[in-house]
Amino acid sequence: MIKKKPAKKLSKKELNDFRKLLVLRKEQLLEQIKHLSEDTLKKTQKDASGDISGYTYHMADVATDSYDREFSMGLASSERQLLYEFDDAMKKIEDGTFGVCEDCKDLISKSRLKVVPYARMCIKCQEKKEKR
Repeated sequence: MIKKKPAKKLSKKELNDFRKLLVLRKEQLLEQIKHLSEDTLKKTQKDASGDISGYTYHMADVATDSYDREFSMGLASSERQLLYEFDDAMKKIEDGTFGVCEDCKDLISKSRLKVVPYARMCIKCQEKKEKR
């Protein structure tokens, strides 16, 4: 398979704009993770349920609260994975490979990068990957 070179690279101004976008989105993501973690980890089960009475919990309430906590921790974990994607995109800006599809080596559309600035593939290659 012959690997072709990208037709054109992003300009320095475009790269700088995407760098700013990545930093902004990363800060927003960090704030979301912080709130999820605080809401999940710093509350006791009693606080989380809103129960201020001295009565014991029903087993179903305990199970629901446990599920909610695990669900929130799963969300935080998924969002932490996104942090790695943001960091990787920043490295690509530094090494000059940002915006280049990892599969076909064509440029990823700017409209896609504005929505998913950490995109690794163009839409065409991403669709092929998801179909497999």
